[in-house]
Amino acid sequence: MKPDRKAAIFPGSFDPFTLGHMDVLRSALKLFDKIYIAVGYNHLKHGFLPPQTRVALIQDAVRPLIESGADIEVLSYTGLTVNLCREKNTGFIIRGLRTTTDFELESVIAQANRKMQPETVTVFIPASHSYSFISSTVVRDVIINGGDAAPFMPTNIRIEDYLNKTI
Repeated sequence: MKPDRKAAIFPGSFDPFTLGHMDVLRSALKLFDKIYIAVGYNHLKHGFLPPQTRVALIQDAVRPLIESGADIEVLSYTGLTVNLCREKNTGFIIRGLRTTTDFELESVIAQANRKMQPETVTVFIPASHSYSFISSTVVRDVIINGGDAAPFMPTNIRIEDYLNKTI
């Protein structure tokens, strides 16, 4: 089956979802009609936020975009991203880049994905300069150490509402 060339998977751990992720998503919406934000997780690893909490946080963060007409679906998955592409009949994987180091790592992953599934193309979208320093790792560190994470999170999200919450 030929992939729907208007849809893309935006995979990541999104632990937590930040303004940098939102920035890449906004750029991707200029290229694609539908975007699946795919929260990847490994059952053997313990993340900062449980996968279902990450999905809920992202759904809340992107709600204003959906209400203004964007076709975004948030889901969680395990396994290979190329398998999710096949399942969702998409031809593209979106990867956000902050630094040249990100590009080097993401390029290797994109080549492996292309080898496994040649019809799937990875699209690299650089974060805007004003968000290029934001990473989930930095945001987690701020949260864990009692700092204010609000400057790094989508404006309609209060991370405190998602901490220690079972969804």
